[in-house]
Amino acid sequence: MNQAEIKAILEAAILRCSQVGYPLNEQQKEILLETVLDSFNPIGQNPLDELSMEERQILLDFIFEQEQKNLSWKASLLNDWLNNKDSGNVQFIRESYGIGWLNRVQPIHWKEYLEQISITREKLQIGDRIEVSNRLWEWVQENNLLTQEWYVCQVVGLKDIEDGESSYTNCLIRFENGAEFEIEGIYQWNKVNWRFFKP
Repeated sequence: MNQAEIKAILEAAILRCSQVGYPLNEQQKEILLETVLDSFNPIGQNPLDELSMEERQILLDFIFEQEQKNLSWKASLLNDWLNNKDSGNVQFIRESYGIGWLNRVQPIHWKEYLEQISITREKLQIGDRIEVSNRLWEWVQENNLLTQEWYVCQVVGLKDIEDGESSYTNCLIRFENGAEFEIEGIYQWNKVNWRFFKP
């Protein structure tokens, strides 16, 4: 029995209570639905796993956007729901999953997915804007990071190199003045000399 079937049975039971003169208030209905649905959810299961890949990505984008604004994404959704306001591209949460599902989602669940996205984005793509340290082409004292400078550039080429015993990736970058520079071992020995550009 899946969650939709369980929810349908519970809603039928709630309706039956009303019909025989023992109606439940909204809070009682939510507690009943949440408790029963949670009991069918194995400990440790991530509710976001129940979403399609597209739905999960839309929700994660929404969560990330709200977090960047220091807003609670759940509060934003609940405010929309209470005011009967459309929630835009995350309206599907209300229509298909409801408050019981929303209550099951804890920060550990969505942070798990955001960490996975962050891990995969450690790899550069052509067109990415990054900052590189002047330590790539000049000596900078280790104990005097004030002499370290960062320059914005764009990734214009990536090349995986295999030379028998080792493999590494070279990255061709273009600075804003048009000059190009190749960084050897961008993910290996030069990993500390670049970072994603944050405007």
